[in-house]
Amino acid sequence: MFRLFIALHLLFLNLYACKGGYTTCIDKVKDSNTIQNNSLFIPVHANKRIVYTQGIPNYKMLKYDPFLSLYLVEDKKSFPYPFEFNMHLQLGSAALNAVDANEGKFISHQIGLNHFAKYSEGIKTPFIITSSCCSLEGLYTSRGVIEKEYLQHFIHTKSNEYGDIGVRVRDEKNLVIVNAVDPFMQNNPFYLNDCIIEYDGKKVLNAAQLMRSILFSKINTPHQIKVKRSDKFLTFKVFIKKRYGGGYLSDTFFESQGLYFDKDLHIVKLSNKFLKVGLKNGDKLLQVNDVNIKNQTQLRNYLQNKKDYSRMLFERNSFQFFVKIK
Repeated sequence: MFRLFIALHLLFLNLYACKGGYTTCIDKVKDSNTIQNNSLFIPVHANKRIVYTQGIPNYKMLKYDPFLSLYLVEDKKSFPYPFEFNMHLQLGSAALNAVDANEGKFISHQIGLNHFAKYSEGIKTPFIITSSCCSLEGLYTSRGVIEKEYLQHFIHTKSNEYGDIGVRVRDEKNLVIVNAVDPFMQNNPFYLNDCIIEYDGKKVLNAAQLMRSILFSKINTPHQIKVKRSDKFLTFKVFIKKRYGGGYLSDTFFESQGLYFDKDLHIVKLSNKFLKVGLKNGDKLLQVNDVNIKNQTQLRNYLQNKKDYSRMLFERNSFQFFVKIK
């Protein structure tokens, strides 16, 4: 009888979710046990949940995205009315948990893996963002909002890979400008400050749209890019490569070489190439070719201008030492 009551209650929530503001959506978050121990466990299928957490969920893992710290897990208990994605424009949205709903709006959209969307309500995590019909619009995290397009991509793609053409971009005065160029990507045709005009013959509207197109493209597929460089218009044919860094992973361009850092430039992952020269997890990078490096942005800027990293200074347990990379 109790199970029947719960089932009828959830059916009511689904049928009348759009009627009474966000009250029914709050109830749905509560009934689905979406928020657990400061993490999000969102039912997106009768027996599957998207999990956002900084730990490791105690569920059977189906998929993991280290870039966005997302897991897709199996839920044996099942939830009969999971959250859906509405890809149409919404009349409104709110950030909500099992107690409160804070109506607001997106003030900027997610630009790739490194710049999460911004929401107007400054609230503490964890929250989810839904429409008044309880369709899932995004996950509210300490870094910003992971938008629904990325959540859908995560659910529906078989691999956990993202595409890359060797650039990072920004919006500037209604233009999309290249603000970083991967020096390790072979035959990379882009220059700093190139303005990207078209992608596959379609006008590029903003950086968020362009980065989604690139990241969600299949590896090794060809694409056509039109750029404006100074007073010239140039068209390139590029092939989608595998993305190695970004989001919750470092994005210094060293990642394709097998070297990952934390925000303070301690090594957190390294390939045999760097193990062979004596580096270990925890070593802190101080200099590249006698140039002081204080953060990931400085390292990326140095690499894209010089590419050479043959002499690096590290610190381990207060002991500083140089390594030479051939």
